[in-house]
Formats: sequence, C-alpha cells, structure tokens
Amino acid sequence: MKYDFDSIINRRGTHCVKWDNDKEEDIIPLWVADMDFKVAPCIQQAIEKRVKQGIFGYVEVPDKYYEAIVSWFGKRHKWTINPERIIYTTGVVPAMSAVIKAFCNPEDKVLIQSPVYNCFFSSIRNNGCEVIDSPLILKDNRYEIDFNDFEAKAADEKTKIFLLCNPHNPAGRVWSKSEMEKILEICMKHDVLVVSDEIHCELVLPGNRYTPFASISKNAAKNSVVLCSPSKSFNIAGLQTANIVCPDEESQKKINKAININEICDINPIGVEALIAAYTQGGEWIDELNQYISNNYTLLNNFFSRYYPQLPVVKMEGTYLAWINIEKTGKTSEQVCQELKEKAKVRLNPGTMYGTEGFVRVNLACSQGLLQRALIQIKKSEVLDVVK
Repeated sequence: MKYDFDSIINRRGTHCVKWDNDKEEDIIPLWVADMDFKVAPCIQQAIEKRVKQGIFGYVEVPDKYYEAIVSWFGKRHKWTINPERIIYTTGVVPAMSAVIKAFCNPEDKVLIQSPVYNCFFSSIRNNGCEVIDSPLILKDNRYEIDFNDFEAKAADEKTKIFLLCNPHNPAGRVWSKSEMEKILEICMKHDVLVVSDEIHCELVLPGNRYTPFASISKNAAKNSVVLCSPSKSFNIAGLQTANIVCPDEESQKKINKAININEICDINPIGVEALIAAYTQGGEWIDELNQYISNNYTLLNNFFSRYYPQLPVVKMEGTYLAWINIEKTGKTSEQVCQELKEKAKVRLNPGTMYGTEGFVRVNLACSQGLLQRALIQIKKSEVLDVVK
C-alpha cells in the first residue's frame, strides 16, 4: 500500500474522546466511531498551509468548496448536485436536528430502522417528536427491510420524516438502488420526506457500491434531504464541517431558518480547507483505506469463526463498524461490554445504544496490530464463552 495504516499513533493525552475518556491507560478503545489513522497527506498539507497564515477569524466559504463537493459526488458517485442547494453546517447530527425542526411540529412522528445510530433517537426527541421504529430483519446474517411493517408505520398520518442511514450504522448495509426505490415509493405514497444520513458514504467494502439516495431518480431528488460530510471517511470529525443537500429553494429556506435558530450556521476555516483537499485529492487514499478496513473485517470474521462460531459477525458491506451477535453468551450487551472492559481491557459499544439488545459494535478503523492485540485479550478473558 502507498499509505500507512499500520502505524499505531499514540493519541493519549490529546484530549481525545476515544482514548482519553477512560482513565486506565491499558484500555484498547474499539468503541466511538473515530479512526486511529492519520489523515490523508493532502489534508495534512492543506491544513498546515492554512495554519501558517496564523489568523482564524470568520470564514467566507469560497466557490471552490462547493465545486469540490459537486465534482467529487459527480465523478465518484454519478450524483449531479446543484451547488445552490448546498447548505454548510457544523455536523451531520446538528443538520439532522435542524431538518427535523424545519419539517416537523412537536408530537409529529419520525420513522427510523433499528438498530441505528443513537443520535437518531436524541435528535427526534430533542425536537419534541416521537420515534416510530420499523426494525430491520436479520436474515441469513444480513439485515433486510420489512417493507410491510415499514409501510404500515409510514402510513401513520403523524409520520412526517423517515431517517435513512446509508450506509447503515451499525447494521453494515449499503442499501441497493432497488431497496431505495421501494423506500421512495412508500414515502411518496404517504407524503413522508426522506432525510438520508450519508456520512459513511465513502466507507464501502470492495464488491459493494454506495448510491446516493437523491441520485436514484428525479422523484428521489425532490422528496429527500441528504446529509453528508467527509468527517467519518477522512477522519476529520473534529473539524466540524458538514453539508445539507436540499431538493428545492422552498425547503432550503425552511432548513436555513432552523439552522439559524439553532445557531449552527458557521463553520471553521480549517474545515473548509480540509474538505476541499479531501474531495479534490483524496480518492486514492480512500480506496486504500477501504481495502485495509476490509482486511480487518476478515481478521475479525476469522477470529470469531474459529473461537466463537455461535457468535456470528453480521455481514458488513459498509462503514468500519462491525456488529456481532452475542445472544448465545446468555448476557446482555451491557454486561458483555462491562466485562470486556474490566477483564479484557477492551471497550466496545453495547447494542442497546442503537435500540437493539443482544449485539455489540466493534470499531475496525485501527491498525491491524492493535486489533489483533484486542482479540487476543478478548479470548483470554473468557467473557464471550458461550453458555452450554
């Protein structure tokens, strides 16, 4: 590989949520969705160049920011974006909250598909709305949509928005065009707006293909709001830069109003430069990153197949977040995570965070050496031994 993903970078003492949240220095953190890899060299260089100027006041976002977004998604994902329909903001979660505020009234319902990213729940509830869940179905160790249940929930007259996660965290699905066409058909039939969180869109394992929801048809573009950011894919979440792609001018006005109410209408100058560099020069780095994550996924699969065949790793098509079925341990996901932290010195996320019991989430965006060490410690701890 041209880029180095093997080096273990010491992140302790850098005010890092992932590594400094636990005071015990022997904990291996495979939890929060934050990569342990250095950013692509093009991003590092762009940031260093900007820092040398030495002044970090309010930024006027330049045309080349929008041009970078349009070019990247056009060339890489065949999605034509009108630059005038792009709203920048501080993050995908604030963007999600703003969109809910723009299109829902308190006590309206917002549809989700669990297991799903925990901030979906909080963004809905913080806006005074009700979570309505159409759980995904695990079939042959791969998640699918229960379209009968999905339509029944979408048909509720109080359901105003469906929050799609594409690629899906933590289920690992990269939704196909045909699946999204069915989602669109149901949502348009029942006047439900699709809000698609596509923050993991570049994190797709070899053999799979991400399709932006708004790109599948003209109707999809009209009936969706897409939330995207280079933050997860390029490991720049701390730079607080994300974008909302709106279907039309009227929806843009509503979202802009909500963004200003929430005071999330400014981004920082470093984030602007990082995004431009990522989307204009970062393609080769992303391709190698995805291959490295795929190799880590294979390592994890082989480990569980050998030592814990009764605890299957759910098929992962995208993201760097593996989802493991631990029901046969006879323990709750909270118990498993607590025991792994205490006995194996490895920290994972419990499935209950994402609305589903019986699973744990593992962050694979780390050096293979660190992942191997964590797996050895897990085996020695005997925490995952299956009840006979």
